Amino acid sequence: MRKILIPTDFSENAMNAFRYGAELYKYERCEFFILHAYADEVYAEEMIPDRKTFEALKNAIHKKTIQQLTEVETTLRGISPNPKHEYHKIAVFDELVDAANVLADQENIDLILMGTKGQTSHKYAIFGSNTLHLMKYVKCPVLAIPQSYGSYTQPKKILFPTNFKIPYKKRELRLLSTISKSYRSMIHMLFISDSDELSFRQEDNKLFLEDCFKENHLTFHREASESLSQEINTFIRDKAIDMLVMVNSRHSFLEYIFFQSTIDKIGLQITIPFLVMQNLPRK
Repeated sequence: MRKILIPTDFSENAMNAFRYGAELYKYERCEFFILHAYADEVYAEEMIPDRKTFEALKNAIHKKTIQQLTEVETTLRGISPNPKHEYHKIAVFDELVDAANVLADQENIDLILMGTKGQTSHKYAIFGSNTLHLMKYVKCPVLAIPQSYGSYTQPKKILFPTNFKIPYKKRELRLLSTISKSYRSMIHMLFISDSDELSFRQEDNKLFLEDCFKENHLTFHREASESLSQEINTFIRDKAIDMLVMVNSRHSFLEYIFFQSTIDKIGLQITIPFLVMQNLPRK
């Protein structure tokens, strides 16, 4: 059974992400864990005179959160009355990243599904802070659905930019392989380099990828470009790509993007579902 975590801030963006996930996995048995972490809401109240008042506020917000999660579950069941899908509501007094990491370990979560931005995000930002933090720090794949993404489109064409330098994790690649097999998708491996020569490490990692995707449709491309973002944007547009996949690891292009204070000036345009896989160990 597929286990999917849906962090929610009760925004339309979060609901839009669920709609995509419900369609993507409509033929699979799934457990959806609907999570709201509310520590920030409690600590945001600065004028709290004593611990007793603080605890009363915690209880009140917890009760309100449970009510909101119940309403979300009712809406989700209306959107997708799928007998293969089960729902669990989780309200926790914690930071979102910590709560997601704990739940990912406890429930062996396969995927975190969320919008690229929440209800409090800056309108010009690529990612909201919660989405960015989960992509950077949670040891679980994150599938982010852009706020502007319209009606569901099957991921028939998947773009996977790679420099072949990362020793990929089989569990992460298996998730992508399953999606690709379900929709008979073509996975486009994009190598952006001025040279088509590979080191022994790159050759071995390329062979590893070919083996992991041996049951999938796989094609390789090499493009010479000074701008990785521009080349990815161009490829997505010219090939009508339906899903972008990247890996978060040390010294990767994605890490470079994530840790820039000027992230929105990098130029990567996220207009399609974006799957971030983690090259991090899990328990």
